[in-house]
Amino acid sequence: MPTELAAHASSTPFAGSAPAATAGSGSAPFAGSETAGRLQRVIGDLASELPQLELRVPSVETREYAVDASTRTRLANLDLGPAVAFPVSAEEVQAVVRAAARHGVAVVPRGAGSGLAGGATADQEQLVVSTERLNRIVEVSPLDEVAVVEPGVINADLNRHLEPYGLFYAPDPASWDISSIGGNIATNAGGLRCAKYGVTRESILALDVVLADGSLVHVGHRSIKGVTGLDLVSVFVGSEGILGIVVAATVRLRPVPVARRTVSAFFESTAAGADALSAITRSTVRPSVVELFDSRTLENIDQHTGSTLTARGGALLLIELDGYGIDEQSADLRAALEAVGGLVTEESVEDGEALWELRRSGRGFDPAEWFAGGDIAVPKSRIPEMFAHFPVVEERFGVTIGAVAHAGDGNLHPIVTLRMPEGADPSVVPPQLHDAASALAQFALELGGTVSGEHGIGSSKLDLAALELSDRNRAAQHAIKRALDPAALFNPGKAI
Repeated sequence: MPTELAAHASSTPFAGSAPAATAGSGSAPFAGSETAGRLQRVIGDLASELPQLELRVPSVETREYAVDASTRTRLANLDLGPAVAFPVSAEEVQAVVRAAARHGVAVVPRGAGSGLAGGATADQEQLVVSTERLNRIVEVSPLDEVAVVEPGVINADLNRHLEPYGLFYAPDPASWDISSIGGNIATNAGGLRCAKYGVTRESILALDVVLADGSLVHVGHRSIKGVTGLDLVSVFVGSEGILGIVVAATVRLRPVPVARRTVSAFFESTAAGADALSAITRSTVRPSVVELFDSRTLENIDQHTGSTLTARGGALLLIELDGYGIDEQSADLRAALEAVGGLVTEESVEDGEALWELRRSGRGFDPAEWFAGGDIAVPKSRIPEMFAHFPVVEERFGVTIGAVAHAGDGNLHPIVTLRMPEGADPSVVPPQLHDAASALAQFALELGGTVSGEHGIGSSKLDLAALELSDRNRAAQHAIKRALDPAALFNPGKAI
């Protein structure tokens, strides 16, 4: 399980195959409220207009579509899931959205369900529009270095498809092998390579989007440059499905580097590892990936995987170099890190792959502990202060905190844990867990950072977003929402 995914799998952060059913197959097994009646009418309309569309009515079997990776613990308390539509074309998405708009039914766009902020949660009176079957790689243009893909394409599958072309799609969230391009766009996902290649926004050139009235618009350009009109691509990227449903994306590709090398640097303590980051910045080397593991994270990985990372040091900088001059890059990096006390190793291909796999999936969670996770970000020069603040929060709330960080761009993934007393109900999470996570977010803001670097706000972090966004800022964002979705039917209660 990818690290960030595992970090949220059994608690709310900060705060299957269901039987197919045509709409005309009989009465739906859900309550007879006014909203439910509207949903039944939508289902009836779609059965007539799109008899080929797979549409599942609210049922026990659709409960998986009520949650995402961060809210799976809610399944135990759900009797029914939402209605779910599985369109296979942009035209079917348009028809579904138009039917929902006619009857005032809320629509929840959903990708692979790997989100970590409750962004794709839905109830039994809402209609989930799953993009999992919009999974075609429409075009690859090697000379333009672009691809056109549908939103259901899995990140890792796209890169496997691109291998014969000598190209790759740079954004690589830890969940790259299960998360979809559409979901990555929805949260402006980052990942490990952000240090050199940027987040998802830097790799999206154009989008085809279905709006709340069912219209289909194209925004952006196939060209790298383009300043005609407002930059609506950037508005949609990171909008968490509240403005429209992406049905195609023109993504920017990069040449596969001629060489890649993994370099590890172990330090005596978390503070020493964090302080060493400035040596990389001051050097001439620009790694593609810089990941910092603190002492608690190394201990956790050893405990859950049987690795022996702590025998090598108390903190780890795991770095990937790529491109030409790899030997010169490696030599310069070694000199910079050894000068600040690092134990530097140029890892073999096999050992490097093993370390990266530990980064992605090595952290585990004790069933006897409550936990909450986050994805705060700060200017990278302030990372040492962020880690130094962990003991302050631990003492204040009686919790334990460890973190791994995308240190190349200042994005930390802290995990706050609290041991359960004997006989405690695991589902009753003490408030100090949430309060400690909020305190970390507040301190990140004080350092000039943000409460969410890449996971989004979803439904789980609205209180934290309110700490960061001014009233005027939020009013402007709500005005954009009203302009594109005046009836507020797209993913209500999320993001803003």
